[in-house]
Amino acid sequence: MAGVGPGGAAGGPLGRPLLIEGPDGPWELVRRRLAEAGGVMVYGRLDDWLPGDPDDPRLRLLLGRDWARAQRMTHRHIRSRFVAARLLLKHAAAAVIETRPELLDLAYKPGGRPYLRGCDQIDISLSHTDELLVVGITRRGRIGVDVELADRPMSGTGTEDQACTPYELTMLNAMAANRRNGALVRLWTLKEAYSKAIGQGLRFQFTEFGFRLGDPRARVLRPDGSPGTGDEWTFGTCAVDRRYTVSVALFDAGFGDTVDTAAGTMLDPGLFEALTGARRVPAAA
Repeated sequence: MAGVGPGGAAGGPLGRPLLIEGPDGPWELVRRRLAEAGGVMVYGRLDDWLPGDPDDPRLRLLLGRDWARAQRMTHRHIRSRFVAARLLLKHAAAAVIETRPELLDLAYKPGGRPYLRGCDQIDISLSHTDELLVVGITRRGRIGVDVELADRPMSGTGTEDQACTPYELTMLNAMAANRRNGALVRLWTLKEAYSKAIGQGLRFQFTEFGFRLGDPRARVLRPDGSPGTGDEWTFGTCAVDRRYTVSVALFDAGFGDTVDTAAGTMLDPGLFEALTGARRVPAAA
């Protein structure tokens, strides 16, 4: 895996995404990265996260409200990616907050942004394409992640006019033709990641904000290329498995770290008791 495009070092503010090859982790490494960086990105491969038995009763418990949604999907590969991605997300989040994945309630905001009900001190983001699944978790504010095939055909397809600002079009047109598609894929994933972090997804016009290619300190720019965000936002882009481009957008709310992310201290007391059947002991004053 190597760093590419805007964002400086591979993975930007959270470092390199960590490969998770199944429910056994390594989760201690994930918790350590979260403690050190305030957030973590993990990725998995589809085959590693597909359930061995699609009729296993525990799978329905693990997916929660997403079980019914998955059953309505008629395309087998789309359903498989949907299920595998949510299994990775739930196992990663459970490892971070030190609980069991089946106890987490994954819900969605009106724009489709996922969140963990009753666990507001961490923010999550999810993306998948082809055979790769990516999850981002932060305890400092908001996060968005996006992944695309690095060679996804974009240049010359009309994507430039639909997804780029005038400033970005000028940059792309000045590049060698053989570099434009990779640059456009990087810009697209950065825009997707930022849109996810602010909860807008594809509802946010990509022609209304942009990035400067090759900028070691990537930040959102207005259509004319002037700064659009400050130091509260950081971004990163990297290559994964030599086939995928992954980008992350991270917003630091400025409230400091939530060092203790264990479920017993993060969840609302009533919800914690309902989920675990255990009464939480209040912290000493």
